[in-house]
Amino acid sequence: MKIKSDEIGFDLDGVIADTAEAFIRLACQKFDFCSFRLEDITSFQVENCLNIPTPLVEQIFYAILKDSLGTGLQPMPGAVKTITNMTEKAKVTIITARPLHQPVADWLDHFFPAKTCDQINLVATGDHDDKARYIREHRLRYFVDDRVETCLQLAESDITPIVYRQPWNQGKHKLQQVSNWQEIEDSILF
Repeated sequence: MKIKSDEIGFDLDGVIADTAEAFIRLACQKFDFCSFRLEDITSFQVENCLNIPTPLVEQIFYAILKDSLGTGLQPMPGAVKTITNMTEKAKVTIITARPLHQPVADWLDHFFPAKTCDQINLVATGDHDDKARYIREHRLRYFVDDRVETCLQLAESDITPIVYRQPWNQGKHKLQQVSNWQEIEDSILF
């Protein structure tokens, strides 16, 4: 299947940004919770699968959300290259459930060329369950997200979800999925 580059949008955390790596690293470095790996995160609600107190989980994610650069949040391998290539043909839309726009814009400005950032539509919804509205507003037909619940909602809204494979979304759906940015790039019609 080939997808036109102006018909697909992307979630940020867990798709473009390697938020799980940042969470694991910060949990270990700052709070001495070092006994788990990515594969141990089997639920989107991290506190449901790891033996870390909920307030600590919230504190770590809030730090990443508020200061993505300061916490060392990195792009997923291949994300910068693929999105940069896509912006040569059309705008790219990123729709995140994060409530704060500026830390994401600063993060994008740091990792992506200025010319690429000029071609990115960034929407911070503040709500995992309200992405369909923004996807429709931007006339997207496909959306890549790592949260299964979001993808299932999109499928019910006649938007084609593509699940970005992560340990927390395996065995919970029968939707199309991708494992990395090379697979995404291979499906884009440039």
